[in-house]
Amino acid sequence: QVQLVESGGGLVQTGGSLRLSCVSSGLRYSHYTMAWFRQAPGKEREFVASWSSSSTNYADSVKGRFTISGDYTIYTVSLEMNSLKPEDTAVYYCAAHSPYDPTARDVHGFQYWGKGTLVTVSS
Repeated sequence: QVQLVESGGGLVQTGGSLRLSCVSSGLRYSHYTMAWFRQAPGKEREFVASWSSSSTNYADSVKGRFTISGDYTIYTVSLEMNSLKPEDTAVYYCAAHSPYDPTARDVHGFQYWGKGTLVTVSS
């Protein structure tokens, strides 16, 4: 059984930083692309960043501010978020896509999801 568990969300002021982590069980990272998505109130879930052993990809809105990284040995994918803005406020979800596809960004292509962690950026 695949499980993805996010942590690290919270309340931060504009310009601040947070680090999200996603610990997974039941899947082999080499067969998946791992990603972070977010969903703001009243909006659709959107791609933030993805990670695989060969590449990383970012949404334009977070490029240069967020960094995704992964560690196969501890089955963890992290999202370092810097220079946070109020528009970054959302529930952030960890997701896994199979088969391995470093270009995957479509929310419908990801088979496994965590329950999310809330990030609130105050102005």
